[in-house]
Amino acid sequence: MSLIKSISGIRGTIGGHAGEGLSPEDIVKFTAAYATFIKRGVPTGRRALIVVGRDARISGPMVGSIVMGTLQAMGCDVVNIGLASTPTTELAVTGECADGGLILTASHNPVQWNALKLLNSRGEFLNDAEGKEVLRIAASGEYTFAPVEELGEISVNTTYNRRHIEAVLALPLVDREAIAKADFTVAVDAVNSVGGVIIPQLLRALGVKKIIELNCEPTGRFAHTPEPIPENLTGISELMRTAGADLGVVVDPDVDRLALVMEDGRMFGEEYTLVAVADYVLGHTPGNTVSNLSSSRALRDVTTAHGGSYSAAAVGEVNVTTEMKRTGAVIGGEGNGGVIYPELHYGRDALVGVALFLTLLAKKGKKVSELREEYPKYEIFKTKIELSPEIDVDAILSAMKDRFASEKITDIDGVKIDFEDSWVHLRKSNTEPIIRIYSEAHTMAEAEALAERIRGIIAGK
Repeated sequence: MSLIKSISGIRGTIGGHAGEGLSPEDIVKFTAAYATFIKRGVPTGRRALIVVGRDARISGPMVGSIVMGTLQAMGCDVVNIGLASTPTTELAVTGECADGGLILTASHNPVQWNALKLLNSRGEFLNDAEGKEVLRIAASGEYTFAPVEELGEISVNTTYNRRHIEAVLALPLVDREAIAKADFTVAVDAVNSVGGVIIPQLLRALGVKKIIELNCEPTGRFAHTPEPIPENLTGISELMRTAGADLGVVVDPDVDRLALVMEDGRMFGEEYTLVAVADYVLGHTPGNTVSNLSSSRALRDVTTAHGGSYSAAAVGEVNVTTEMKRTGAVIGGEGNGGVIYPELHYGRDALVGVALFLTLLAKKGKKVSELREEYPKYEIFKTKIELSPEIDVDAILSAMKDRFASEKITDIDGVKIDFEDSWVHLRKSNTEPIIRIYSEAHTMAEAEALAERIRGIIAGK
């Protein structure tokens, strides 16, 4: 069993003893701590209002009932928006003028996981200090349940899928007419979660008439490992080769990551989702961009070509959005397929990514594979080291800094080593008990060799 507590939320496996996974007891404790934190910012005499949305995980109804009951017991009013993506829930917080929001999703983690993702009144993730305060409250038990006459109330509002889609269509850079005229055939793999509902709805609203749905029943029984990376996407890859579709769209269970598949079944590359969308946005809205340290140099190259400035942030959506606000970035995100477009909101949003990419594709009049060839050629290799109690992560990172002191070192999040034609980034995951190793070079062989070199150094070979 696993329970991981971080500023991005509380993530754990379902079942087992309290404190060893995301048990009902743990759900109550962390929800009560979050409610206590939120209530501190609410004027006296008014009850806090908190939005709750969830993905389609099997454990979702159970976790949702406990979360909403706990919020009610803490004297908070709740707006239950039901099955909803992470970006939809973020928009619902501001749509309801709520004081916060809870998204019940473990994102790309397998079916046995669930999580509480914590939002502020802007529909954005809590920052480092705020997240740590919630964890402190939970650890100390500094929360008090409301007396019976002060219990909160629960209401239901299931209109936010429609409202989210309408907001995307209203963006000036989304051209529904061009998309409809292009007459695309689009295949969708939504891993049997909420994307299976909202992505086809979005495509129809954009004027796409031919939609091939794969794993679009929101049963929560994931048809494959839900992280949208190539080894998990063999089904839609084969479908693209036989069905004559122009584009394949793949989302993770909470629809904040977007992977694209080309017409020949090859992956567009999750790193290049943001690169392509940024290329389109920068062509119409000059400005700066931001991605995290583990993202491709291709975004930097595209940004520079448009006359803008690129900067990198620590891994984590809140870190990226903080840097985007600091630099006034017009587009940003993460290389895992997360697109953040401030014109709508500061959150990774696959719906925005789909709409902007389809507009770009329609205006270019090219095949997806031809579009891909226009962008700088990089390959990223991703591997990991499973953590065990005897592994001293800090010592490993310190040793790597010393070993490569003559290179450009960035240590705001783990250690990133920039070489002239490549880079490698080592960091401890916030969501899994692993050290992630990402490396990038002009070819996959070079990137993999760099990562294996680093693994060998860590292993003392």
